[in-house]
Amino acid sequence: MPASRSDVPPITAHAHVPHSAGATVSQYDDVWLVIPAYNEGQVIADVVEGARKTFPNIVVVDDGSSDNSAEHIATTGAHLVRHPVNLGQGAALQTGLKYALSQPGARYFATFDADGQHQTHDVEKMVRVLRDDEADVVLGSRFIEQNGQVPWIKRVVLRTAATVSPTARKLKLTDSHNGLRVLSRKAAEQLNITMNGMAHASEIVGFLAGSGLRVTEVPVDILYTEYSRAKGQSLINGVNIIFDITMRERSR
Repeated sequence: MPASRSDVPPITAHAHVPHSAGATVSQYDDVWLVIPAYNEGQVIADVVEGARKTFPNIVVVDDGSSDNSAEHIATTGAHLVRHPVNLGQGAALQTGLKYALSQPGARYFATFDADGQHQTHDVEKMVRVLRDDEADVVLGSRFIEQNGQVPWIKRVVLRTAATVSPTARKLKLTDSHNGLRVLSRKAAEQLNITMNGMAHASEIVGFLAGSGLRVTEVPVDILYTEYSRAKGQSLINGVNIIFDITMRERSR
């Protein structure tokens, strides 16, 4: 079973704040992208620089990378927060959300992958749903619109994960493990991720199911590059996710 953050010693995350002189006003100044990164030096600068064309406020949490990820992030204009040791994606997301919540004017918070799979036009669409007060949390789904881009093994694992999870069924989710999410400030302040690894996705769904927050899904486009396929969840990891969901639900 994945460890929770209570199983590791407390650490201090170190932040690097970019120089902001000459910054221009954006319609998305109240939106923060939170990007967890672990050994993404090959692509992270391109991903962040592409996202900053639309969203000026980005915090990247370098989760104890052993490559040159931090050096690349520091060149992009994003805020860089570093874990001295690798704690897993759940811990990196919690650190990033806490950092973003502390920033003046922050109202909306998007969790965004570091490997280039997520698209900024989807974040724009999801933010509009929150601005229109139609939901408190918007989750991306690869399965509302069938576009054939999801590899068949991943499709089977993800659809099974949504089916076997009572909390996902309660929320009527089609895609319970999509890392693209946009949260209102109300939702982000309530969320407390304690699972370090990929099990954090199940934890988030469980929290949402019992929170009373308004949750909706919207279709999103996932870009599966050769790089992202290599970095993505393997079949065995997918089976572990399903096992984790089953055990967590039985323990409630």
